[in-house]
Amino acid sequence: MLAVRDRLRAVYGVPRMMPHGDPLAELVLTVLSQSTNDRNRDVAYLRLRARLPTWEAVRDAPLQDVEEAIRPGGISKVKSQRIQRILRAISDRPGQQLSLDWLPTVPLGEARDYLTTLPGVGRKTAACVLLFAYGLHEVPVDTHVSRVGTRLRLLAPGAPFEQLHDQMLALTPPGEELELHVNLLRHGRRTCHARSPACDACALARMCPSRFPSG
Repeated sequence: MLAVRDRLRAVYGVPRMMPHGDPLAELVLTVLSQSTNDRNRDVAYLRLRARLPTWEAVRDAPLQDVEEAIRPGGISKVKSQRIQRILRAISDRPGQQLSLDWLPTVPLGEARDYLTTLPGVGRKTAACVLLFAYGLHEVPVDTHVSRVGTRLRLLAPGAPFEQLHDQMLALTPPGEELELHVNLLRHGRRTCHARSPACDACALARMCPSRFPSG
């Protein structure tokens, strides 16, 4: 894993992204990122915050107002419902207002388990919140990370995403989570494509068993 990190670092550098400390923003951003690109996600998020400046306002607004605000992000009918259901579920936690600021004060497993009880929140979304908001020991495994990791035989082919997250986390030294996630994602987008990967231009080609298919 460290060899993979070093080779990817030589190509993509070291990401400079400090934990931003806003778990609700990260949670909503991750929902908005589903089935769209980063630009459309960001436009949808900024429109939502401009029209409904507090999370309470987003939670309590008529559904059509949220749907209209996030329309540039695609599948806005589904995402608007999911966002409001998540915010209401957080508000319904006993003794808890609309906040996730308590997450870094409890054991990591407890924080992860709570997030994955929220409507439509899976392991990847929970990992995004814990890593990007607080810099905790989590590594989101999306389709790009799983594809690169599987081709390198770091991750088990065909394993469910829950298992892939466990495997990736076990392989990742503390403090390397962000860099490995971001650079594996970049590599999947730019070089290790799902169809026709650019093996001849790949910095990991010499250590990748998938470059030379059997037979």
